[in-house]
Amino acid sequence: MPVEFNTIAVSDGVTMGTPGMRGSLVSREVIADSIELVAYSHMFDGLVCLVGCDKTIPAAVMALLRLDIPGLVLYNGSIAPGKWRGKDVTVQDVFEAVGAHAVGKMSDADLHELETLACPGAGACGGQFTANTMAMALDFLGISPAGSNEVPAAARAKDATAYDAGQLVMTLIRENVTPRQIVTREALENAIASVAASGGSTNGVLHLLAIAREAGVPLEIDDFDEIAARTPVIASLKPGGHYVATDLYDAGGCALVAHELAKHDLLHLNARNVDGRTLGEIALSGRESEGQEVVASIEQPFKQRGGFAILRGNLAPDGCVVKLAGHERSFHSGPACVFDSEEECFAAVKDGKVSAGDVVVIRYEGPAGGPGMREMLAVTAAIAGEGLSESVALLTDGRFSGATHGFMAAHVCPEAARRGPIAAVREGDTIVFDVEARELRIELSDEEIEARLSNWKPPKPRYTSGVFAKYAALVGSASEGAITRPSA
Repeated sequence: MPVEFNTIAVSDGVTMGTPGMRGSLVSREVIADSIELVAYSHMFDGLVCLVGCDKTIPAAVMALLRLDIPGLVLYNGSIAPGKWRGKDVTVQDVFEAVGAHAVGKMSDADLHELETLACPGAGACGGQFTANTMAMALDFLGISPAGSNEVPAAARAKDATAYDAGQLVMTLIRENVTPRQIVTREALENAIASVAASGGSTNGVLHLLAIAREAGVPLEIDDFDEIAARTPVIASLKPGGHYVATDLYDAGGCALVAHELAKHDLLHLNARNVDGRTLGEIALSGRESEGQEVVASIEQPFKQRGGFAILRGNLAPDGCVVKLAGHERSFHSGPACVFDSEEECFAAVKDGKVSAGDVVVIRYEGPAGGPGMREMLAVTAAIAGEGLSESVALLTDGRFSGATHGFMAAHVCPEAARRGPIAAVREGDTIVFDVEARELRIELSDEEIEARLSNWKPPKPRYTSGVFAKYAALVGSASEGAITRPSA
């Protein structure tokens, strides 16, 4: 007997830059919990999880892995790009225009015109932001039928992919193919390679770590760096590249990306997809559209190493994620401009208090400290709008939107609210980003950092009851996926 049930979702686009964004990552846990609860309680035999925006995608996989009943995930698909003054635009352009408008570099009329044209129809954000990054990752992970997620939301073919998913889940039930048979260590490494090769969102690191934890598969944050270091960027996708997800679909889709990566043995080709094929078979089926420029050959990639790196050092002893796609910088040293919230930083950028060469530090925005680990798109877009994205570096214990670009380090662990070294940073301290050395460091001795932390006191919780208080008490480190566990 077929049964349909819904869960909740929090819109990143609506909540961005507001206190409501604290609910975004929290919603991932609520979504996973609710799917698990309903499916377990009603003893369902299988599941088709229909997902849309950023947190629904990993949450559905997390729930499937907890339940380990036959199932798959189907992504609703990407939005088409908008057209503004002869160029393709996405929601990223709107947020950066808001930043430019805030500092007086764009008129009310121009901003309004862009806003009305950037999102022309149905579908999740069009660049290789978090939704499309995770949709591609699920294709490589094998938990989505190969090629189904890349079909755009408004394409006629989407109806057929949905129908096929309904047929496929019945096959999975008959053959008792469960998610934990699909989501193996090899499959997770394939998913990581897809994020690296497409210049995808740093949120992919957070969500794949969470998925691995639910699957019971050992996976550490340093594994991401090892895979990214050997995986070149071969897809020119926004925000680091020039194209959007619908362009990739027209060019040949995920199978074309897999085909190129397979040439240099960068994938585990025996990993299985829910559709019954191996990734090797899927890669062989890839067909390149004549004249496409979205996916490069593996011999001539857009960038020699993947779109992110994992740094450690005395400022991030448990690791952080630095974005490399979309710029060429691998080193930055500068004075710290320290802010204890996103709002403080946005106001400073708007007032012209951040200068070229600075290192912007935004803390107490981590999983527990936020709580909820807000994305900093409003701030990073304002920095871009101010014309500083090529001369300023930023670090935070919060997150970035997939639309963020520039020299930025996120998920700094341990976070400030749990006595991480980021809590010891003071205005004017020299901070160094050194990608080649894999270091994010502050130019202080260990003794000085410890002396400062000895006088540190945890901030008063922003919430003392309700969902945010529960989450802050239960959430673990971002270096382990920021999942909630009773022992956190």
